Amino acid sequence: MSNPFGDEANKVSIPSTKPYLIRALYQWCIDHQFTPYVSVFVDAKVSVPMEYVSKDEIVLNIGPAACQSIHIDNDSIQFKARFNGNPKEIYIPITHVMAIYSRENSQGMSFPINIAQDSKEVNHKDVSLETKEKTKSHLKLVK
Repeated sequence: MSNPFGDEANKVSIPSTKPYLIRALYQWCIDHQFTPYVSVFVDAKVSVPMEYVSKDEIVLNIGPAACQSIHIDNDSIQFKARFNGNPKEIYIPITHVMAIYSRENSQGMSFPINIAQDSKEVNHKDVSLETKEKTKSHLKLVK
């Protein structure tokens, strides 16, 4: 079956709805006095306190009581917050947001994460796997 809009329709890039949905859910939380939380995939592009990262993920309270100067645009979420009394500037690319939800009732939305890895990171991981394979024991379990 042919495309009724022609081949040009396939070439047009549609902007992501993700930043708009994040802003809408953030505003919904604020309007109803809920606490907005974001779950973030952490890699080198994210600026968060690494001591709070677990399994490449961090969950952050982005409510007005927890952060200052929050700015959510189409590319990132940025704000200032204190962690254990120390001020930090937080930077989260929109592509790294896995979910936004209300702490009080867990209402919100999750998003798929499709982050391309740099070839250097992939090569580093391949080398690590090769090293682990080389250091495996030559002993076998005999019953």
